[in-house]
Amino acid sequence: MRKNREHTVKAAGEITAFPVAPAASAIAASFPDASCGCPAREPGDRAGWSTRLAAVLAVCGVALLFAMVLAAALPVLLRPGLGWPLEWLWQPYQGHFGILPMCLGSLALAAFALCAGWPLALGLCCWLLTEEARAARPLTRLTGGLIRFMTTIPTVVYGFAAVFLLTPLVRTALGGTGMCLLAAGIMLTLLILPTMVLVLEAGLAPRLERLCPWGQALGFSRLDLLGLFVLPKAGRNLAAAAVLGFGRAVGDTLIPLMLAGNATQVPGGLTESLRTLTAHMALVTANEVGGAAYNSLFVAGLILLLVNAGASLALRRLGARSRPRAEVDS
Repeated sequence: MRKNREHTVKAAGEITAFPVAPAASAIAASFPDASCGCPAREPGDRAGWSTRLAAVLAVCGVALLFAMVLAAALPVLLRPGLGWPLEWLWQPYQGHFGILPMCLGSLALAAFALCAGWPLALGLCCWLLTEEARAARPLTRLTGGLIRFMTTIPTVVYGFAAVFLLTPLVRTALGGTGMCLLAAGIMLTLLILPTMVLVLEAGLAPRLERLCPWGQALGFSRLDLLGLFVLPKAGRNLAAAAVLGFGRAVGDTLIPLMLAGNATQVPGGLTESLRTLTAHMALVTANEVGGAAYNSLFVAGLILLLVNAGASLALRRLGARSRPRAEVDS
């Protein structure tokens, strides 16, 4: 009996000891050699280097763009007098090349589109995320697919459709030519709406899904969870959607060019025509090569870059302030 027990123990020891050497060698092979002190090559090293290279190239490209526009705009800005671009009158034949009315036109049109589109995007996103009725699921899926499809429609299609469908309605209802701030603002709202909806959905949906299991177990609906817990902590996502929508509105060219009327004046109402900086740049480059009118375009480009850069920096600052608060609340 004793011999059988010793034989069993010995056999078990041999069986358990057999795979130790291969396993140990496999584990040791996966770690760096302590004798040479060389770090092991991580599988993601190549991906990390490619990501860093792409980031460096992107930063260098943006810096080069700023440098080129600034180098072309500074000589124009440092030469005040007749033809200085920072004035309120654009009359090229009289030597006046002021672009300030176009600056205000861009800001007015972008502000109109943002004020009309951001609440609509937030409401649409909340409806898509919180609709619980089974009968409404096909409608929500159709709406979500339509919003994604709208991002693929070229801008010229929006403008072409508005010329034949929207401007006659505005002309009949409010008078004038129909080419005005209101018509351009409505179409620009439709243009930036899908971008803001998708940004909001990407930021709010994961938080809501994490809260749903325990929240619904406690009796909260999806709408309650979104309104009471998700939205109060989603200031950065809300601001990101607004900044991206504003940048898209300020930088669009075809909608203002086709629908705003292109009058070089400060708009005094929704039915008045205006000209934006982007439309102004398109019109001048089509007719001018060189001269004071052409040089003023570099100042217009610099202003557009500064507006978008300022909006992005404001968003980053808001995000940096919201992180410590989130850590304290957690």
